[in-house]
Order: sequence, then C-alpha cells, then structure tokens
Amino acid sequence: MTDAGIATIWVYLSTTPLLGLTITLVAYGIAYRTYLWAGSNPLLHPVVLAVTMLILFLVATDTPYEAYFTGGQFVHFLLGPATVALAIPLYQQLPKIRRLWLPVLITLVSGVTIGALSSVALARLFGASLQTQLSLAPKSVTAPVAMGISEQIGGLPSLTAVMVVATGILGAILGTKLFALLRIRDDSVKGIAMGITAHGIGTARAFQVSTEMGAFSGLAMALSTFTTALVLPWLLQWLGWLG
Repeated sequence: MTDAGIATIWVYLSTTPLLGLTITLVAYGIAYRTYLWAGSNPLLHPVVLAVTMLILFLVATDTPYEAYFTGGQFVHFLLGPATVALAIPLYQQLPKIRRLWLPVLITLVSGVTIGALSSVALARLFGASLQTQLSLAPKSVTAPVAMGISEQIGGLPSLTAVMVVATGILGAILGTKLFALLRIRDDSVKGIAMGITAHGIGTARAFQVSTEMGAFSGLAMALSTFTTALVLPWLLQWLGWLG
C-alpha cells in the first residue's frame, strides 16, 4: 500500500468512531500473539502489552482520549455480556459450590477485609494523604464499582482506577507463580484467591488455566464486589479512618 493510501485510511479513521475500535482490536491482537509466541509468559500479559501500545499510540498521534473512547466504548460495552456469561461455567460447578459454601464465605470476608485494610494501613505507614489512603481501599474490586466506592468514601476515583488495573495485572502475572510456590493445586482454591484479589483481569487469567479455576474466580469477583460495596464504607467509618 502506498503512503497516499495509508494517509487516506488514517484521515477516514481519525474522523469516525472506527479509530478507537480498530486500534483497540489491533493492539490486543498483536499483544495476544506476542503472549503466545513467548510461551504464555505472564510477564507479557496481553492486557499489559495492549494498554502500553494504546498509550504510546495516543501520545504519538496526539489523539485525545475522548476521541479514542468514542470507538473504544464498543469494546467496553461487551464487558457487560462477558460478565453475565461467567454464569455458564459457574453453573457447571454448582455441586462443588454447594459443598464449599462455608469456606468460600469465610475466605470472602477475610480476603475483602484484609485486602482493603492492609492497603490503607500501608499507605498510612508511608505517609500518604488521607485521600490517597481511601483511594487504595477498593483496589481489588472491578473498576466501575471501585470508582463509585472511592468517590463515596472520599477517595480519588481516577487514582482508584489506576490502582485497580495495576492490581489486576499484578495478580494475573504473579498469581499462578505464587500458587505453584505455595504448592496449591486445587483449582477452586486458586480461583477464589484470584477473584478476590485480581478481579476481572485475574479471572481472565484463571480461565486460561482451567474452566474450574475461572468459574470460582468469577464467583469470588462478583461476591467480593458486592461485599466491598456493602461493608467497606461502614468498616472504615467504624475504625475512624474516614475524614
């Protein structure tokens, strides 16, 4: 293709919502192929690579985020149906879930409480401002809910969104390695841990390991989101950590 042809395509895409959609799909396609080429190395997780490529592209072309998101929102919309679709593998694990409801409940409450309070405590220990501390509290919850919780308790939603993505990526990269180090072999146990700590990105990684691990991760992600939204503001208020 000639330079003139490439320029024509660029002018067309840059003035339509197709720009955001196209570069999102292309970036993830390249990132996923790279991930497979590297033998599924978690350090080259496709989400990390795709996000990095998108940031570099927007900066290099001086494209406003708002212009990108007019097309990127079509991919964003699919998060809803994808989340609902998690019910299918979850239903397939229903007999095991019924047997494990008490351990799951205990793990859920412990994980949500320790995850949130340890983040606030560490931020306080290192001298972070109160707003930063509160922004970190819901970091293990899926982004839209985490941002809402952050705003409610006095945090900074934009900072919370960054921490949510970082937490998910770190969980996806380090989670399976940590399970191997601790010699944890039960996929249901690994899935619950991944879903509580690394939300959607961790759940996507869990499904790459096994359907059972992905199903339990999806369950933990949904339940921890509900529990955090319900309990966290009250817990922080009770501890006197809210301004």
